[in-house]
Amino acid sequence: MATFREATPEQAAYLRTLLEHGHLIETDAPGIYGHGEDLERVRNGLSAAVTRAAIPDAPEAMRFPPLFSRFQLEKNGYLASFPHLAGSVFSFDGSDAAALEQEAVAGRHEDWSAFQTMTDLVVLPAACYPVYPEIAKRGVLPATGATVDTGSAWVFRNEPSGDPGRLRQFHMQELVRIGHPDVVAEFRDAWLQRTIDLFGRLGLDVSSEVASDPFFGRVGRMLAANQRAQELKFELLALIGGPEPTAIASFNAHQDHFSLIYGLETEGADVTHTGCVAFGIERITLALFRAHGMDVAQWPGEVGAELWP
Repeated sequence: MATFREATPEQAAYLRTLLEHGHLIETDAPGIYGHGEDLERVRNGLSAAVTRAAIPDAPEAMRFPPLFSRFQLEKNGYLASFPHLAGSVFSFDGSDAAALEQEAVAGRHEDWSAFQTMTDLVVLPAACYPVYPEIAKRGVLPATGATVDTGSAWVFRNEPSGDPGRLRQFHMQELVRIGHPDVVAEFRDAWLQRTIDLFGRLGLDVSSEVASDPFFGRVGRMLAANQRAQELKFELLALIGGPEPTAIASFNAHQDHFSLIYGLETEGADVTHTGCVAFGIERITLALFRAHGMDVAQWPGEVGAELWP
């Protein structure tokens, strides 16, 4: 079982406030919450605002379910980099007698995993992952490459925590760019400023920093250091539950990682790069409640105009 990360007193207090106002709905599982009406209204408005901000890029809309092919997860290298965050789907496929035995064991709240078999599915860990194999099916891309808006997709990271800003199941919206290296770099840089502008209109005070992904183990620490050295990842941070800011959006250059795995090619390019801009929709939503208060009706008019034009 994944290690539970304790909340700071400030994070625990903010979580209590969100629960008391009905914005989050508590469940038995750490880091898994239902959404109240106002939180859903803000979350949906925020996703729509991101999609509107992408209009100049004319992205193709792609929507995928929260389950993903196990084969593709094995192929794209996620298990090498983030084995501690992955979630696999298991299911029962046994006899009547085994089903009765499983029920008895589960009824005692004991380990019943021996009755389960891994399926061909995993829980989607990043909204962009289904995009690359689908785009690869098109063959050589035109010189303009491809741009995709994933919409607000459910994703899963197995890191249980008492921090409301670190959920296990949450929505991620990504803008994915595939094409010539300079085009992908320009896209990422443009979106960094575009997102700062969007957050400014939403009344969020954000800071930018060079970052790295939470790679696993000793090799992962070297990967993270290399990622920082090459400035392949930037994050925008805002206050959510505690005194320290939390990343709410990231701007990522994958270089040719996914292109080599999936055979992505672009007309006129020696090498094809990919990059993405990722929005943690719940984190941004909770940052908005932190900034403007628990009563959505009392939020500044310009914020409401951005979320619900």
